[in-house]
Amino acid sequence: MISEKLQKALNEQITAEMWSANLYLSMSFYFEKEGFNGFAHWMKKQSQEEMDHAYQMASYLIKRGGTALVDKIDVVPTGWGNPLEVFKHVYDHECHVSKLINDLLETAQAEKDYATQSFLWEFVKEQIEEEATAQEIADRVEKAGNAGIFCIDSQLGER
Repeated sequence: MISEKLQKALNEQITAEMWSANLYLSMSFYFEKEGFNGFAHWMKKQSQEEMDHAYQMASYLIKRGGTALVDKIDVVPTGWGNPLEVFKHVYDHECHVSKLINDLLETAQAEKDYATQSFLWEFVKEQIEEEATAQEIADRVEKAGNAGIFCIDSQLGER
């Protein structure tokens, strides 16, 4: 049986995962509107992944005898800057999610709930990848802008 404190914390994380799914969906809609269909597709996949996390946490909670809740999901932003700004926001958000997962793991440790600790370590490991991927994409988007300038510079240098 899972403790009330840990059940509450897991339910809060389920809500956070659903909010993240909506955040990435909002970004997807923005990118699609702006004609960045590849970025839009990537964000939709991210949104689905965040919902999968919520489902996994809810299933785990139920298996441990707890009650999974669907709480109110706050509104997410709808206006975004250029692609670099969006991906920098993604990176910042993934760092925030990492902190939430780490805090949840600390709660499981304080409750001496080893099963939940084991369950959460998969999310801790995944967040390493999520942060690295977001940073890599932001770096690539930033470099692509510079690469365009270098291409024009190279062409003009052939005169």
